[in-house]
Amino acid sequence: MSNKSKIINALVLLVVLVLGYFSFVQPNQKAQKTVTIGVMAANKQDDAIWSQVSKTAKSKYGINLKFKRFTDYSQPNKALENGDVDLNAFQHYAFLDAYNSKNHSNLKAIGQTFIAPIHLYSKSYHQVSDFQDGDTIVVPNDASNESRALYVLKNAGLIELSSGSNLKTTKDITKNPKNLKIKEISADQTARTLGDAQGVVVNGNYATAAGLSLKDAIFTEPLNKDAKMWINIIAARSKDKNNKTYQEVVKAFQTKEVKQAIHEQYGDSEQAAWDKNFN
Repeated sequence: MSNKSKIINALVLLVVLVLGYFSFVQPNQKAQKTVTIGVMAANKQDDAIWSQVSKTAKSKYGINLKFKRFTDYSQPNKALENGDVDLNAFQHYAFLDAYNSKNHSNLKAIGQTFIAPIHLYSKSYHQVSDFQDGDTIVVPNDASNESRALYVLKNAGLIELSSGSNLKTTKDITKNPKNLKIKEISADQTARTLGDAQGVVVNGNYATAAGLSLKDAIFTEPLNKDAKMWINIIAARSKDKNNKTYQEVVKAFQTKEVKQAIHEQYGDSEQAAWDKNFN
């Protein structure tokens, strides 16, 4: 065989190989999409929920989900801005709004996940109407959780707040008919004051850590318009808010299977939020 023939045959073989590659590999590229999500260090319940999300993302949308876990709440949004993760899922609307405002950022919520109602606990009383004049109620002292706790007291009928949906502080209390003393302390310390104060508003994770259950609560945050800002979300960079793949990750979360997984893992302490009417 002449050198010219060898060259022609080699070129033909190369063309066949290239065509074969695009015939067999290209259709499968859908299964090669990878999205990295920033989350907080998870427990087994969260792992079970994300396992279901991952299963749907891969089988229905051809997306492989990877997770980068953080231990500090200040980290996931920075990682998202820096491009270290594609999305994050650890915060509610109020936290994101506060972060954007403080850091002059423009991260966007692209989908709702769940809400974890917070509760008012008391070892002194069995119902809200039992509170007496001058009683002390403990609330978290960080901006987001303090505001949320004050809305809980408002919905319990104990105080009234100024109008508007902005974050509230004790300065926004417009009526306090029982002259309640609102004591602000670190959120992770609230449950420890249950024996000292007449009432304590405790976040779900700290309540669980302290061995408190839903039946111990005397009032639960209602899922109304005041609770909208506490819905947990999936966030993206502003430029990616309409990214088709990222929207498919949201769809993989918002399924009846994930809703069931949330209920199985958390009962009523966490609830799927994307199909609820917060009015």
